[in-house]
Amino acid sequence: MDIKNLREEYCKDKIDFENINPSPVSYFKQWLNEALKFGINDANACVLSTISKGNIPKSRVVLLKNILEDGFVFFTNYKSHKSKEMQINNCVALNFFWKELERQIRVNGVVSKISDFESDEYFKSRPYESQIGAWASYQSKSIDLLHNFANDLNELEKKFNQDNMHRPDFWGGYIIKPNYFEFWQGRPARMHDRLVYEINDGKWVNRRLSP
Repeated sequence: MDIKNLREEYCKDKIDFENINPSPVSYFKQWLNEALKFGINDANACVLSTISKGNIPKSRVVLLKNILEDGFVFFTNYKSHKSKEMQINNCVALNFFWKELERQIRVNGVVSKISDFESDEYFKSRPYESQIGAWASYQSKSIDLLHNFANDLNELEKKFNQDNMHRPDFWGGYIIKPNYFEFWQGRPARMHDRLVYEINDGKWVNRRLSP
């Protein structure tokens, strides 16, 4: 396997540094909308990075479910490794990568739980199968290699129908309030465009980074 010579020339687009959007959230929405229009599957998928109790970085893919002016929302099991790590250290990072558009967006921010009401409302909007799945998941717990989830799902379907279904108290949403954005656009000869937004005195300021 020879990977050292794998290369691809990036030339699909560029960042217009003469007409910069003053709002990184608005600019993020623009890029995400373009990814959706392009037909990228799971364009809302991103890598969430956290720090464990032993200061070990950990990353996994999550799905962004809402974009608010003050933050990005996703949902997970409160007993999962990532939830426990976010309890220890609430500074996290997101990374979106859309290879088809030769674009990457990095986001740093501070995470916290959203309200029970907001989590309840989102849970109600999920398909019944996904609701059952949230109840059945022992996320991050060790289980038997031959564990049969079909039995768990059958029992839960007897317990819950679509009328008495409710959100488990161990599952809900988090909001990441960003303090840093980096928009990366691939360019020829590895001279990539990099645009950074950071909070300064409560306002977003931008600067360009060298490739």
